[in-house]
Amino acid sequence: MTRRTPSDGRSSSKSRGARNLKVRVKTARGRKLSSTRWLERQLNDPYVVEARSRGLRSRAAFKLIEIDDKYAFLKPGITVVDLGAAPGGWSQVAAERVGSNNGNGVVVAVDINEFEPIPGVRVLHADFLAETTPDALTALLDGELADVVLSDMAAPASGHKRTDHLKIMALCEAALEFACEVLKPGGVFLAKVLQGGAENDLLDILKRDFETVSHVKPKASRQDSSELYVLARGFRGTGSPVSRRP
Repeated sequence: MTRRTPSDGRSSSKSRGARNLKVRVKTARGRKLSSTRWLERQLNDPYVVEARSRGLRSRAAFKLIEIDDKYAFLKPGITVVDLGAAPGGWSQVAAERVGSNNGNGVVVAVDINEFEPIPGVRVLHADFLAETTPDALTALLDGELADVVLSDMAAPASGHKRTDHLKIMALCEAALEFACEVLKPGGVFLAKVLQGGAENDLLDILKRDFETVSHVKPKASRQDSSELYVLARGFRGTGSPVSRRP
């Protein structure tokens, strides 16, 4: 896996040709118009096309590639935990960059759903919200803590923006609480959020427990999407922040 995105002008001629031919999808019997539009967007998405050509599990892999290209926190030999990992696109990128697919570094993918094995990735089939999961993860890591915790999780969309925003923020806070149980001092936390005005409490927690906090909107995020990512670096190792909220 090379450090480039579909838009860098160096993808294969096969991929370029695929992007030049727009696929149109007819509405089939029983299929909603919204489903047809989603399918057409997927088939014509250059990141989807490129992900398939490079054997990546999802287009979301390019989001992590872009963010790490800029901030370089996935270093060879480190330990990474990927929460809500299925179908495995972020775990694939992490394994390549830390070297776990070559016997260096460690990547653990945590998800309640089953998915196909990934070379160099240890899988913990568990609900990360369960009380026993941090201990199970620590056992899988032979008692070691993580250098990086990733979360690209999103709750199923309800169609109501405010509700969806609150649900994903709650997921992010839960992921942060988990991260603060398993991160080493100096560690990194990267998670997806949605723009919508309820981020201040989360940012206050992050700024208190990490040295630097940044908002990141990778090009691979669709422009009409309100998603962005919070990247917190330099974990102070002060324990679970959510339990210490004023």
